[in-house]
Amino acid sequence: MFLKADKNKARQKRHLRVRNHISGTAARPRLNVYRSLANIYAQIIDDEKGITLVSANTQEKAFANYGGNIEAAKAIGTEIAKRALDKGIKEVVFDRGGYVYHGRVAALAEAAREAGLKF
Repeated sequence: MFLKADKNKARQKRHLRVRNHISGTAARPRLNVYRSLANIYAQIIDDEKGITLVSANTQEKAFANYGGNIEAAKAIGTEIAKRALDKGIKEVVFDRGGYVYHGRVAALAEAAREAGLKF
């Protein structure tokens, strides 16, 4: 009998492997991305204190007309950058969450860069 590979378990292993090298500090917090089939989430985290500084996702009322598509990822990237700049965060470390840097993840990152975040 053949067993189907669990893609999410493999992604979590990749994410843990990357997280051994990437950590957010007060000077450069971590921009984390999580995507589901229906939504996309981004948060900026200070790992030293263990707190989320800024977050944005497509489940907020402002993004009610979006789903989990590339346009939604661009909107979330722009919004997370705007909220970060309002809090005085200019530089971050990008954590793609074990996902391939392609499609929605890349769109979110590029939109955040265009809105003023540096990484």
